[in-house]
Amino acid sequence: MRVIDTNDTGLRTLIHDYPRVVAKFTSANCAICELLAPPFEKFSADARYQTTAFLRLDADENPVARKLMDTKVAPFFVTYCRGRLMECNTLNTEEEVQAMLDSLQTCTDSVPVPA
Repeated sequence: MRVIDTNDTGLRTLIHDYPRVVAKFTSANCAICELLAPPFEKFSADARYQTTAFLRLDADENPVARKLMDTKVAPFFVTYCRGRLMECNTLNTEEEVQAMLDSLQTCTDSVPVPA
């Protein structure tokens, strides 16, 4: 599955459309955001995560996303299982992102993936 660029409205919809969702909130001039972009794309194409939607939002342009980040900085990652918030945190390495994704895999597969 490809990474979906979305906004606050799309986030609210997509977390209910897919059984698993990981959202990456980015910000302009964020070096770590740029560093983690290729691994995020790679994970989105990985067969292990085929039932996970990968979303990217610009935190500076989306007030709901910004509020969810609270006092954290980008890149900020959030995972949802069947519409429920599971984890959220600022991550700095590919390994941290993969650990968050692997934790999300424990979410049940009982919800069908949209075509």
